[in-house]
Amino acid sequence: MGKRFNKKELLEFKKLVIKIKDKIQEEIGKLSEDTLKKSQKDAAGDISGYTYHMADVATDTYDREFSLGLASNERKLFYELDDALKKIEEGTFGICEGCENLITRTRLRAIPYARLCLKCQEKHEKR
Repeated sequence: MGKRFNKKELLEFKKLVIKIKDKIQEEIGKLSEDTLKKSQKDAAGDISGYTYHMADVATDTYDREFSLGLASNERKLFYELDDALKKIEEGTFGICEGCENLITRTRLRAIPYARLCLKCQEKHEKR
């Protein structure tokens, strides 16, 4: 295997990944809390003060499902970031899983959980 990032660079990426993970964890908590509050309100049948209307029910259902979908996507990203941290610890962070070349720093700063270099990512997306 070829070139790898040095310890200083790996530490920089580790801080970035942890910062993003913390932000996502906070967002997942907020989404889950909001969704739980809405679900408890619905389960209690608390529609006092509101006119029962099918459009309102549909909107509430959509909002809840949208929030849960976001939380699911955030969880997937969270696991990708966990993998990135594992690779940092193993010293394999930033190595393309396709061609085994080093992924550019610019790409990793934008997408620190990237598994493929830009060329391999483009090939993968064309398939």
